[in-house]
Parts: sequence; structure tokens; C-alpha cells
Amino acid sequence: MEIAVGFTGGMMAGTGNVSVMNFLNEVAENYPAAISLAAGRPGKQLFESIDAESVSRWMTTFSRQAPVSNLWQYGRTAGIIHELIARQISRDDGVPTAGDRTVVTTGCQEALTLCLPQLCPEMGDVVLVRNPTYIGITGAAAATAVEVHALDNTIVGIEAQIEKAIEQLATEKRRARAIYLVPDFDNPTGEVLSLEERKTILTACARHHLVVLEDNPYGMYRYEGDIIPPMAKLDEVGCVIYLSTYSKTIAPAVRIGAATLPETLFGNRTMRIALFDAIVERKSFVTVNTSPLCQAMVGGLLMERDCSLRDWLRPAVDACRRNRDAMLAQLAKCFPANGVPVCWNHPKGGFFLCLDVPLRFDAQAVTECATQEGVIVMPMAFFSFDATQDHRIRLAFSATEPERIHAGIMALSRFIGRRCGFTGQAHMRLQSPS
Repeated sequence: MEIAVGFTGGMMAGTGNVSVMNFLNEVAENYPAAISLAAGRPGKQLFESIDAESVSRWMTTFSRQAPVSNLWQYGRTAGIIHELIARQISRDDGVPTAGDRTVVTTGCQEALTLCLPQLCPEMGDVVLVRNPTYIGITGAAAATAVEVHALDNTIVGIEAQIEKAIEQLATEKRRARAIYLVPDFDNPTGEVLSLEERKTILTACARHHLVVLEDNPYGMYRYEGDIIPPMAKLDEVGCVIYLSTYSKTIAPAVRIGAATLPETLFGNRTMRIALFDAIVERKSFVTVNTSPLCQAMVGGLLMERDCSLRDWLRPAVDACRRNRDAMLAQLAKCFPANGVPVCWNHPKGGFFLCLDVPLRFDAQAVTECATQEGVIVMPMAFFSFDATQDHRIRLAFSATEPERIHAGIMALSRFIGRRCGFTGQAHMRLQSPS
């Protein structure tokens, strides 16, 4: 694998995902009273323990190991809380790591924009993504001129999808260099990759020298079932770069994330060091460094909590579980089990679930739903590279209180019922009071 500094690569594949957020922001602005089931953000419970006094205390705690005057300077490009982050990842996620291979970034989004061009330096290099996928990866790829190739979701099993993609790319004289995955409570689907699937993916990636960008923003938001080890913990060959963020575990406003590299890159420690140095050098050209003041705040909290956020996060996790349960219950109440082709998944954690609906849900449907029923939802088509997701909706329950979830699902059921012309008992159930 070559490590490059210059920005090179092909055009981004996709369906115009980069304008999605602008569209949704406009809809939200035009309908300020509408109930949003579209925004994937943490709920207010995450911030209830944060005030001026606690922030001051965390800053003071951290300043005991770093003079306050240093916090006003640029600071180390790779970060000043790298050791604390490495310890927290090890304690909470079970990922064996070290500070000397952890880069502190300005949110996970910067981690993506730093890693992609280094992993895909040549024309014809591509990053593989699932279909549908998180729009942040397609946006980062567009910003860094790295080409995206969507896996074929008609094939069962990601390993088989990888094999087909590599074979297809070879006929086009292109090469997959990395794959982006959210194994725990995926955005947008809410799905979890099984332990067996994680292992088979790692085997395929080792075989093809494919780097895994494992993004884990929702891992600690588990509501049921056993914890599955992150791919970075299962990695035996050195192919997983672990991406983390404090946007969902402390606050989005702190803008602190990290990219943690394996001890060796496919068994080669020198190559891993070269990749680390290249990522840090690129960061020095892009953002210079991540705010030392924000790092000090996060660092002080980590020191105060002995580098574990599981107890800290419990109120937010409990609230999110309550919201999920409220959404599932209301879906079951509003949509009849028989007679109406509507179904949804049951996420065991995270912020999202998927609803399959009997109509094409596109940007026009979003606007009409907001106009007619006062509820905003996110079409899965916005995350897709083809038409396979046109009849699906992503519903976010993380930041909306149960009573508004009840009202929002009821409003959505009325809209779908009216658009699809449901009549008789099914139509009556769709419009039954909450």
C-alpha cells in the first residue's frame, strides 16, 4: 500500500447525497412546528449533567497535567488527550490500543476526510460502502475526490458482496483499498453485524489487503442482547482503523473524535507508522489541530470518570431505550399487522429503525408529509445508490420525546394511509387515536 499526501482519486459514485442535509434543513426551517423523526442526534438527557461548573471542573482537572497557558496555543497536531482516548476505547469498547497510534480529530467526520485520501491515493482506488450507507462517508469521499463503490445488496453476506465488487473493479482496472462499515446499530438501517459476519469480513479484507474503517458512534447505546466485540478487537492481521466520536457520548458541540490505527498494518509496523505520520501531516494542512480547549474539557471528564463513560451515559441510554420502545409500540398500534404492507425492524440499540412502506417515499413525499401532517421523516433513498431503498423510511427516535413520537407516528400513518388509499378496517386502524 502506498502512502500519499496529495489529493488524488476518481469521481464519487452515488445519487446526490451531499445535498440531503441542506434539503432537510430547509424542510425543518419551513415547518418549525413539525415533529422531526429525521434528525439522528442525541437526546437532551446527554447534556443534563453538563453546566458551566462541571466544564470548569473538567478544565481544572485536566490543567493539572498540562499548564493552562498551553491550552491557548495550537497544540500537538495529533492531539493532547490521545492517551486518555486510547484508555477509554480500551475500557469501554474492549479495543486494545495505545495513544501513539491514536489521532485526535475534529469529530469523526474529519477522521474520514483524513483517512480516505491516504488509503486511496491513486486514480482508480475506491472505498467500498454498503448500500444504503451513511451520507457522511459519501460526503467525505466527495470532499477528498475519492471514488465510492457500493456493494451489491441483492447478494446475501457482505463477504460475498466484497468478492463480487473486487472482481468487478478488476475488470475496470480499479482497485478497492478500503471498506467503510458501522457494525453496531448502523446508520441508516439500525442493523448489527453478527460475530460470524464480522469474522468473515475480516478474513476477506486480510485476503485482499482491504483496510476496514470501522465507525462506532452508537456502540454504547445497546438496549438488549449481548455485546459483540468490535471488529478492531477481532482484528488479528492489522486491517482495522477504529473511528470513534464523543458527539454521542458527551456532546456534539465538543467536536472531538479519533482515528486509532492497529499496531501493524497487515503485519507491517513500519507501514502503519508511515500511515499514521501521513494522516497527521494531512491534518496539519487541513485543521492544524483539534481545539485544545475542547480536548481539555473531554480529557478532564475522562480523568474524572477513570476513562470510562458507561455510567456517565446510562441516563441517555435509558432515555433512548424508552424512546425506541415508544416508537415500536406506536408503530404496532397504528399500522395493522394484516392487510397493509408495512413492516419495520426491531433495533437492539442505536438511534434508528427502518420502515418499509407501500409507496415511493422521495423528497416530494417528505415535503407533502410535513405540509399535510406536520411530521418530517428521512427517506432511505437519500442513503442509497439505486432504487432498492425507494420504499423505505429511516425513523430516528433518539432525540424525540415519547409523546411527540406517538403523535408523529400517528401523523405518518395517516399520510401513508391517505396516499395509498387504504379503506375499511385497515384505514380505520391507521387513523385510530393514540
